Amino acid sequence: MAVAGVAATAAGTVCVRLLLRTRAQLHRAEGSFRTTQAEHNQQWQQHVAGMERKFAADRAGLESQLNEQNATYERRLADQSATYESQLAERSRAYEERLTEQATSYEAQLADQAAVWQEQLSHQLAAVARLADEQLPDAMEKLRSGDAIDDLLPTVNQCAKVSSELQAELRKLLRTSLIGLEAEFDRSTSAEQAVISIGNRIHVLTSKLRGRLHEMQGEHGRLPAVARGLMELDQELGPADSLAASIGVLGGSDRPGRQWQEPQRLLSVVRGGIGRIKDFHRIQVRHLPELGVDGGLVDHLTLVLAHLLDNAARYSPPTEPVLISGKEVPNGVGIEIQDSGKGLSEEKKREAEHALAGTAPGAGLGGITEDANIGLRVVGALARRYGIRVTFADSPWLGTSVVVVVPHKYFSPLPTTATVPAAPAPEARTAAPAPVRETLAEPEPRAGQPETVETTPGGLPRRRSKRNETEAPRPADRSTVAAVPPDASFSGLAAFATAGRDAAEASEAAGEGDTLAGREYTEHRTEESD
Repeated sequence: MAVAGVAATAAGTVCVRLLLRTRAQLHRAEGSFRTTQAEHNQQWQQHVAGMERKFAADRAGLESQLNEQNATYERRLADQSATYESQLAERSRAYEERLTEQATSYEAQLADQAAVWQEQLSHQLAAVARLADEQLPDAMEKLRSGDAIDDLLPTVNQCAKVSSELQAELRKLLRTSLIGLEAEFDRSTSAEQAVISIGNRIHVLTSKLRGRLHEMQGEHGRLPAVARGLMELDQELGPADSLAASIGVLGGSDRPGRQWQEPQRLLSVVRGGIGRIKDFHRIQVRHLPELGVDGGLVDHLTLVLAHLLDNAARYSPPTEPVLISGKEVPNGVGIEIQDSGKGLSEEKKREAEHALAGTAPGAGLGGITEDANIGLRVVGALARRYGIRVTFADSPWLGTSVVVVVPHKYFSPLPTTATVPAAPAPEARTAAPAPVRETLAEPEPRAGQPETVETTPGGLPRRRSKRNETEAPRPADRSTVAAVPPDASFSGLAAFATAGRDAAEASEAAGEGDTLAGREYTEHRTEESD
């Protein structure tokens, strides 16, 4: 055991010594490694520093060379750029000069061409405007007067400044328009002549009937009931007679209606107008000058007064009278009609003035439309034909006042035999033209007898009814006439016939109709109402 312990101790000592020796060697090796590493690091640092210094020197040299090269390149580029800019500037100036010259040349050419085109366009527009403003209206007027279309075309658009192609097209346009217009003229003229012919026939028939009624009034004047019935029939025929005469006037008929051989008393003419309306009992005749109306104007002046009196009666209260009076004025004889209505508004007054002037015509007979004021159209047409002046104004009774001024040339002093006192009924009856009515007839044309016929624009015959004026003398029953006041009515029998009427019948006769816009009174619509 002791030996083993000694051996173990000796072995441990040896191990310790070996361990210490090994540690010492390790320390020495570590120190040597550190020294070597430090030297090696120092060497690398020196090497790196040398490399850096060399790289810096090389870099500085390269940068210097590069800067020199850059400076050289920049100088060369600057020189080349200056050269190119100079060349471009020279070329640009050359191009600009060439473009300016070309633009100036083109502008001059365009200006010349535009001037030529503008001149051609002006001539073409002038040709078209001349066609629309002068040649077409003139051709229409000549076409209306009966000229042939082929006679109108050769004289149209003969202008050397307009191309022949345009002239041909304009002639074609005009020809097409005139052909259509001619067809329309033919249709409208045929229709108008048919209406006028019908109106004339109705006028002839109503005139015959009224003439016969007046004869029967003289024959049966002693029988109040019969006389009243005859007068009522005559009164009902009055509007139809007026309407038939109005159709002829609107159609442009040149015939003045019934022809009176001698001037007729103005009062009788006024009574004739009163006799053509239904509300005749409301008309009050005031002072009228003792003058004779020219025979050629009697029938148309009667028609004018009838329409104006009818308007005044229809557009005023049925219980109010309508006043008519007259006097001589410097420009002729003035006849004033006053009603007690609500007057005319400015719009209605303008419409009445347009109707009287015949402006804004429609496509119907006489330039009227469906809702036209026929009565005022007739009054305006007759006023323009005879130089009569018709004006509207406000009445002192807040109604409407119509003044009709007829020129002096249509009036003459009454013969001494015509100016008789009102007391003797037979003589007063002779002075009034209403009892002496002409019977109108349409004679048949004789075989072989030449007849002057007007033609329409399309070459159709313009037919006008021919009426012979024949007087139908009526027997005068002095005893019957003496029982009737001469100024009682248009025919001398109205007061006698209406003496038996009560007020209810009179108001009932005036109660029919409708209301005009802007006026609240009841219209008494007649056959020839406006």
